[in-house]
Amino acid sequence: MKIVKLHRKLSSVLKLSLALFFSFSLSLSAQDKPSDEQVKAGKALFNMHCASCHKLDKKSTGPALSGVAERRDMDWLKAWIKNNNKLRASGDADAKAIYEEYGGVAMSVFEFLSDEQIEDIIAYTTVGDVKKAGAATAVQAVEAESTPSQVLPMIATVVVTLVLLALIGWVFLKSNNGFLKIVSTIVLVFLGVYFGFTALMSVGVDEGYQPVQPIAFSHKIHAGDNKIDCQYCHSSAKHSKTSGIPSVNVCMNCHKNISEVADDTKIDTKGKAYLDKEIQKVYEAAGWDSENLKYTGETKPVKWVRIHNLPDFAYFNHSQHVTVAGVKCQKCHGPVEEMDELYQYAPLTMGWCIECHKETEVNIAGNGYYKKIHEQLSQKYGVDKVTIAQLGGKECGKCHY
Repeated sequence: MKIVKLHRKLSSVLKLSLALFFSFSLSLSAQDKPSDEQVKAGKALFNMHCASCHKLDKKSTGPALSGVAERRDMDWLKAWIKNNNKLRASGDADAKAIYEEYGGVAMSVFEFLSDEQIEDIIAYTTVGDVKKAGAATAVQAVEAESTPSQVLPMIATVVVTLVLLALIGWVFLKSNNGFLKIVSTIVLVFLGVYFGFTALMSVGVDEGYQPVQPIAFSHKIHAGDNKIDCQYCHSSAKHSKTSGIPSVNVCMNCHKNISEVADDTKIDTKGKAYLDKEIQKVYEAAGWDSENLKYTGETKPVKWVRIHNLPDFAYFNHSQHVTVAGVKCQKCHGPVEEMDELYQYAPLTMGWCIECHKETEVNIAGNGYYKKIHEQLSQKYGVDKVTIAQLGGKECGKCHY
């Protein structure tokens, strides 16, 4: 009986101990788990101070920071973040090793961050981004390339033409009246000449041309959302005949550190997974090893498809328009900052150019040469402001020589 009672007492003590142990473990777990508010605050601080050089899941200018709290002591992290130079100067071996591993690039000093703010950042690197529940996965239908406003006039023109031709043909075949037959013949010849001439005049007019490019580059994201100036990429437009196609090295000025897009970024129905692969195409073209953060020397040309293409006998100089005249890119290329896929906005015909020259007034501000000739032409034409056409913008030799 004594043995049984002792066994029962030991069993009770063991159960109580296990209960206390699990309670204590759960309490510690609850204490160690960062709160949602802490993670949210940490993410904001991370994006503000860390994201330009660090990513959670891959190397960038600095190491990947996901789970860094498991690899380093919190006190060490605080010392490193606040002043890594001071920590290295103290002789800390880990600080020196990281400095040497990343090519001797010193991290910025963040002595203004409090201990609580650093703990918030570390909490975010521990938990990471929380995926939104119920994210849409269905692919939306692709919109038709031609809008109703473009299609309906075309259909109406074709229908009217066919009805008219059918009526003339019926009159020509059924009527015994020679006069009606002559009139029908003249009308048919006139229509043939008209539509034939219209067709010939549209040769080489590629308004609306929108080819598929080898890389899904969005002018809307770059020039629109991120406000990148057109001449950052097309730098020769201000001092050369052509605007130039930027080399992939220009892309790498930013994309060395930007290897993926934001979660909610889209081009039409194409989302993050697709667009991240497009950035990898830029890396392949530049010969950039995104894992080891160095160039391999193995480059590939990006075979962009040309959109705007004037005939060889027509001379156009970008610098004359951009620098001298101060013409905005949108005047000829349309609202580029709103285009995901670039297309030819204007017809770029001779008539279109001449109309622009007729309407555009000469800007004489700060230009003594134009001021003198402007006064002479103002007297000649009896106007206050001279247009480009009056300055010689309609002379054949300006564009054809």
